Amino acid sequence: MRVLILGGDGYLGWPTAMQLSALGHEVAVVDNYLRRNICREMDVRPLFEVPSLDERAAIWKEKSGRDVKVFIGDLMDWSFTAEVFEKIKPETVIHYAEQPSAPYSMASRRAATLTLKNNLEATANTIFAVREFARDAHIVKIGTMGEYGTPNIDIEEGWIDIEHKGRSQKFLYPRQASSLYHTTKIMDTDMLWFYVRMWGLRVTDLMQGPVYGLITDESQDDERLFPFFNYDELFGTVLNRFIVQAVVGYPLTVYGSGGQTRGYLNIKDTLNCVRLSLENPPERPDLRIFNQFTETFSVNELAEKVQRVGKSLGLDVEVKSVPNPRKEAEEHYYNPSHTGLLDLGLEPNFLTDDVMAQMMEVVMKHKHNIYRDSIFRGVKWD
Repeated sequence: MRVLILGGDGYLGWPTAMQLSALGHEVAVVDNYLRRNICREMDVRPLFEVPSLDERAAIWKEKSGRDVKVFIGDLMDWSFTAEVFEKIKPETVIHYAEQPSAPYSMASRRAATLTLKNNLEATANTIFAVREFARDAHIVKIGTMGEYGTPNIDIEEGWIDIEHKGRSQKFLYPRQASSLYHTTKIMDTDMLWFYVRMWGLRVTDLMQGPVYGLITDESQDDERLFPFFNYDELFGTVLNRFIVQAVVGYPLTVYGSGGQTRGYLNIKDTLNCVRLSLENPPERPDLRIFNQFTETFSVNELAEKVQRVGKSLGLDVEVKSVPNPRKEAEEHYYNPSHTGLLDLGLEPNFLTDDVMAQMMEVVMKHKHNIYRDSIFRGVKWD
């Protein structure tokens, strides 16, 4: 089918484009290089330089014989958005096109304003473009488990049945974000649900946990096709950060007591979750929500795993608790459901010692690129 990937230059966007292209779909990608620009502005660097989208598409064409169309522009610009949707007329729209960093969203008023404007306006223009140019398209939106926060009850898969004074109704599960970035994701969900009800859209909203990993089936034999791999506190997810810290001999930065527990998944599982959602669209109108993760770990458990595997590779890995720059519960109850994607056929790639060792070995090859001053600057959420 015709697939339009918004945010196709990102950590997840480009690997998704390659996988779906390899499966025979007609793939087009859109990006405005926002992540690259913020990284330059904040003086944080990925582990290795990443070719431009046009260069990546050319490398992928050389490797696979398949085309990925590239559009460079801003989805906040309606005329650009309309031009792309009218030209592609997508059957599925995969929406990654948001400022993805919770710490960055809390760094300053300017960063907060950018996050609000970019994330909400890009989502709104996507909805308007689907209605005008691709009314039957299925929107697959990447949300976050962070929308739920850490409630003291079990987290259901998007929806909850409420009984109140003898009456009952199904509602969106209560959200309580811990950053402005996560708050924009809640607003996305609310906006999508509104337009599902108003315009009969069909949407899958994927509440995704932190993703780790680097290698996918399409990139495993060509590092030029690797995704962005950030290891700084702004854009690097916690396990990716810990692995780089272990390789370079920087003490693992455990925030506070380290009891913060989240649901994690391998980058390969992200791609397969998106693929399964695309292959099994909901009927319209519907807002279908899946909790997208495969395992839960506390920060301490991840640090212990990295330390153990690092030592097996000859690394001297130190774990250090640092004052928590975030406002969050460091010890809490956490029991989220996640059966929907498993029911569709997801076969998880679990976080084994071999998987972690493979990641460490790749990072060790690029150790000379690691910029220690980027690792931790203590961006405070106050």
